[in-house]
Amino acid sequence: MTWLFNHPSDFAKEMVSGFVSANAAIVRQVPGGVVRSTCSKPGTVAVVVGGGSGHYPAFAGLVGQGLAHGAAMGNLFASPSAQQICSVARAANNGGGVLLAFGNYAGDVLHFGLARERLIAEGIPCEVIAITDDISSAVADEEEKRRGVAGDLVVFKAAAAAAERGDSLEQVLAAARLANQRTRTIGVAFSGCKLPGAGQPLFTIPEGQMAFGMGIHGEPGISEMPIGTASELSHHLVEHLLRDVPSSVPQVKGARVGAILNGLGSVKYEELFVLWHSVAEDLAQRGIEVVDPQVGEFVTSFDMAGLSLTLFWLNDELEGLWQAPVYSSAFRKGSRFNEEPLPAGQESENQVAPLPKASAESRQCAVRIAGMVDALAETVIENAEELGRIDAVAGDGDHGIGMERGVRAAREQARQALERGAGAGSVLQQAADAWADKAGGTSGAIWGVILNTIGITLGNERQPDTLVVAQAITRACDGVMHFGKAKPGDKTLVDVLLPFSEALNQQASRGQPLAEAWWNAADVAERSARETADMVPKIGRARPLAERSKGTPDAGAVSLAQIIRAVGRCMNRESETGGMACH
Repeated sequence: MTWLFNHPSDFAKEMVSGFVSANAAIVRQVPGGVVRSTCSKPGTVAVVVGGGSGHYPAFAGLVGQGLAHGAAMGNLFASPSAQQICSVARAANNGGGVLLAFGNYAGDVLHFGLARERLIAEGIPCEVIAITDDISSAVADEEEKRRGVAGDLVVFKAAAAAAERGDSLEQVLAAARLANQRTRTIGVAFSGCKLPGAGQPLFTIPEGQMAFGMGIHGEPGISEMPIGTASELSHHLVEHLLRDVPSSVPQVKGARVGAILNGLGSVKYEELFVLWHSVAEDLAQRGIEVVDPQVGEFVTSFDMAGLSLTLFWLNDELEGLWQAPVYSSAFRKGSRFNEEPLPAGQESENQVAPLPKASAESRQCAVRIAGMVDALAETVIENAEELGRIDAVAGDGDHGIGMERGVRAAREQARQALERGAGAGSVLQQAADAWADKAGGTSGAIWGVILNTIGITLGNERQPDTLVVAQAITRACDGVMHFGKAKPGDKTLVDVLLPFSEALNQQASRGQPLAEAWWNAADVAERSARETADMVPKIGRARPLAERSKGTPDAGAVSLAQIIRAVGRCMNRESETGGMACH
């Protein structure tokens, strides 16, 4: 369990503060994460990594000369928001563009993808790479669906070394892709972890058993089997990795590999060394030469009892990148850099960006939109426990908690924007950033896309009518499918959003007033949410337990339908009183 904390909700924030204080010569804090506290070469590419907190030394511990230039960190086991990622990327930018590198989790893919678009729009060249080293999470023919685990370090290191020598953004991305393509990881867990303040572990494993291939958040693996000797476990790990040798490796015998034996939290270094003794023998017997093996903790999961073995198949290019010197708080190699400290930064968590000018009509409309945000927030808070129960059937059960965090933040930010004279579009965009920032995860990213897209479409000049709102919902749906990669039938929020959008557009084409059109389309949304119970999830964390979810609707689809109906009730009340946002 996690023994030391003050308030569980403050754990991630206080952890980052303490880490920076203890490592001030290497890192400094900026809104959303940390960056190097030392000077980097002007004009070079900045490598920004990130993901949820709770996995130290990933990600903050890998910031330093020769490794990452910055790390964006979300809440515990939740992806950082696009806003946090952009903040870190701006602070880390050296003028040569930014590479965003992260594990291949749905929330991270969404948030980092959104951040890339924002940075490019600001004039900062940006590329992304989602790391896919975990062979247990998808078959070889679907490598793009695999998770990123301890192999993150290999990709981060290769990209950073390429950036350090002055490669272009395209070349740094190519180095990262090379490392990712040649890296494979398999893990095993003996028991689950407890988050700060949690009464129960995140997952459990039967006594005397180990979960082979389990992910770092408790995602299902390949099988459960009795705990054997270190030698027996070594054989299992090596055998599975050698079944998945990259196609670019000409032959196994005589190959040179890098290796990382990673402890996930509770397995002690002495145990890891015992296991490495067997792994080294197994590899040597197969004629494989190990180069610079690393044994220790590189990606953890609080007090999770488990470990993983990573092999990365070297060629001359990748070996040179791996062996290049690095000096970070948690990973060091070669001689220390003769770096200069950065001047004191001016970043502040309380910086407030100016709002676009808004017409009087749009400000009036913004008052009603803020009221709708209040209404949907109350609905989510009221149903948070039930949403969590639905999500727990085949997911991790955090949908209700995440949605509640998101709506509370969105409601507060909408009110603040209103007080600053924001128009309708700005109120929604401010609420979008706050929702994505605090909710984290996939749902936070998706709702950030939805509200931000609607806000952009409504703008800050005119009152919205049915046609404009229908167009905004259509664009939001397109954005969610583009960033989230979900399609109709995948058992996601899209299975409600798309039919709702189509129904609203039909109502708009008939000239229906907005309140009436929305209310009628809400019937379609609720029916569509119920129909997801008959579907089998094809993407996301529920996919490995697809059959278990049969008969239960998708939590994201249900929460969207509830929100649509809550907004509809608000529109009806406004319409009855002559509200301008509801005509």
